[in-house]
Amino acid sequence: MHPTLTTRQHSAAKFFLLALLIIALDQLSKWAVHTYMQPGSAGEIPVLGQFAKLNYTLNPGMAFGAQLPAPYGKLVLTAFRSVAVVGLVYYIIRLCRQRVAAGYIACMALILGGAVGNLIDSIFYGIIYSNAPVGSPTRWFYGQVIDMIYVPLYVGYFPKSWPLIGGSYSGGFPIFNIADSSIFIGVALILLNQSRFFNESQPVAAPNEPQSLVAADAEKLA
Repeated sequence: MHPTLTTRQHSAAKFFLLALLIIALDQLSKWAVHTYMQPGSAGEIPVLGQFAKLNYTLNPGMAFGAQLPAPYGKLVLTAFRSVAVVGLVYYIIRLCRQRVAAGYIACMALILGGAVGNLIDSIFYGIIYSNAPVGSPTRWFYGQVIDMIYVPLYVGYFPKSWPLIGGSYSGGFPIFNIADSSIFIGVALILLNQSRFFNESQPVAAPNEPQSLVAADAEKLA
């Protein structure tokens, strides 16, 4: 499958502005939560009744609370995020030059914004907010991500007859943040719009591609 092409070349700047907007919203929300909320259930704020709440939580690992083994798992995660961010920047620029559908590039910008948002936490929050876990080799690169969006879909024990999770306790959906949401939305939109964003055939060169320029030069030399 190949990304769907259009006849119009896009400016990468507008997609990077979208990513920058996500980063700004994410960092502003984390600053507000850290500044004005108490951690844990003591400072919990209902947003949509019992359906959605704000709950200030520190996450030392990945999105939705997943973690890698300490003490160097955090460094591995930060390094991976850094490489992913560089790769996404390059990929978005390449997609724009190839005249790929704008919707697909916008989804990649959402993913980029979310990745950078959580990367900032990992690199700097151990210094800015002094929230690196106790025993961390350094406060740099060991900052904990600030999560705050809590959706308690189901609180209680799962029936023992259920495979894998039977008998375990659920405190609701893992607490997440705007960066996590942006990544999830970007991936979900790509999956839901595969028929629009991709096609089975080989991509056809758009107008003014290098092939046409080579042909024109060949005619002049003939």
